[in-house]
Amino acid sequence: MTQQTSRICILGGGFGGLYTALRLSQLPWESTQKPEIVLVDQSDRFLFSPFLYELLTGELQTWEIAPPFTELLQTTGVRFYQGVVSGIDIDQQQVDLHEGPQISYDRLVLALGGETPLDLVPGATAYAYSFRTISDAYRLEERLRFLEESAADKIRVAIVGAGYSGVELACKLADRLGERGRFRLVEIADQILRTSPEFNREAAKKALDARGVFLDLETKVESIGQDTISLEYKNQVDTIPVELVIWTVGTRVAPVVKSLPLKQNQRGQISTTSNLQVFEHPEIFALGDLADCHDAQGQQVPATAQAAFQQADYAAWNIWASFTNRPLLPFHYQHLGEMMALGTDNATLTGLGIKLEGPLAYIGRRLAYLYRLPTLDYQLKVGFNWLVRPIIETLSK
Repeated sequence: MTQQTSRICILGGGFGGLYTALRLSQLPWESTQKPEIVLVDQSDRFLFSPFLYELLTGELQTWEIAPPFTELLQTTGVRFYQGVVSGIDIDQQQVDLHEGPQISYDRLVLALGGETPLDLVPGATAYAYSFRTISDAYRLEERLRFLEESAADKIRVAIVGAGYSGVELACKLADRLGERGRFRLVEIADQILRTSPEFNREAAKKALDARGVFLDLETKVESIGQDTISLEYKNQVDTIPVELVIWTVGTRVAPVVKSLPLKQNQRGQISTTSNLQVFEHPEIFALGDLADCHDAQGQQVPATAQAAFQQADYAAWNIWASFTNRPLLPFHYQHLGEMMALGTDNATLTGLGIKLEGPLAYIGRRLAYLYRLPTLDYQLKVGFNWLVRPIIETLSK
């Protein structure tokens, strides 16, 4: 009787899920031990989310920021299923896909990321645009083109949330719309980029000011209409006409994860040990936005792409170690700094003793992210295009 092959099932193909799958495929398995590795995502493409802003300005194309999973995984032996996870039975160790197969597992990686909650204020679900997925970017692009082709003298845009996403969007879209754009950045706190280093915050303020972006600080969104936004400031509500509202606030754990009988925090994130294993279920690993994780030093791990990227390495190693009877490693999070795009050809970069802003930081950010693209083949393909495109554009003028 042949021994049944073990299976590792990874749910979610973002930074946490895809990079765990790639790392697992590279580890030194003995031929008799190598489990089947299955990656599940509802999209057919991986999204390198820090570059999503560049899609709206035309600086980058879809293939550069969102390669198909089949292309990235073609030489790895990792099987890919495109599907929506409809249920997880942690007792039977099975995953159900909506209109897809039932997948049994020996190890499960929960890396489904988060969703943008649009039901926090009246009208947001119907009229606001979120900006998290490639579909969000396409939908927003369609709206922007409609507005650009309209006869409107001014295009009024309200962006809710002055965190990283809100600030980067405001700068990129202000550069795209130019003189026609009228932007306001709405933030409930008393400053932008609350968790950012002072250097980056000042660079961002300067970039927003140069583009004429109006800041509504200590301001709450009361409701959103078809072409209005109602804002509350010091107990007074003003209703302002707008053509576009973009919502960048908050992250919500997917309902299929929230419904699991696992230890969770108040926000529904799954609690893990420093080894990234779920409490009382060592066969399940959780990482990225949906994990409530404290690392080996006891520090709370932030829900960022940088953290998920690092967690993937440890998750892969620890899964491999759990199959090969080796000790598991506690996760050590390293904050490597922070990079933000502040318009076209402008960025800010801090970390590892470096502080940069302007065109040089823009190039540094590009190169740092090029290095983090998922596979060497893909890095070479994108990097070559970045070198050649300016030459072709110059020759074609």
